[in-house]
Amino acid sequence: MRALAIALAATALVAGGAAVSAKPKLTPEQRLEKLLDGRVAGKPTTCISQTDTRDLEILDGVALVYRSGSTLYVNKPRNPEDLDSDDILVIRPSGSQLCRLDMVHTVDRMGHFTTGFINLGDFVPYRRVQQAAK
Repeated sequence: MRALAIALAATALVAGGAAVSAKPKLTPEQRLEKLLDGRVAGKPTTCISQTDTRDLEILDGVALVYRSGSTLYVNKPRNPEDLDSDDILVIRPSGSQLCRLDMVHTVDRMGHFTTGFINLGDFVPYRRVQQAAK
């Protein structure tokens, strides 16, 4: 019994130490900065192809990040404070492209009720910088 108590106490100490050394959670701004590290902004565009875009990341209160191959498209809506990664984006595109004037509604993931409306901005492409050969 005493050995069990010592083992549990040792486990608690190890677990407590691990919690103290855990990495701090990045803010959405820091996550965007990390995503764009080593990339250069291109000319903003009003639309992107929906068929070429694979991933969407919602950075709460900051931006939407779409991945198309090795290019990241960052869209900073006119009302970024309404972006919440807990919401579902319901996008009604006018064609095969996603454009800044398309209607985007946000829906609560659990209750399925409308929580807001997103006013998209331009899509800014970010591409990796090519390293010069030595």
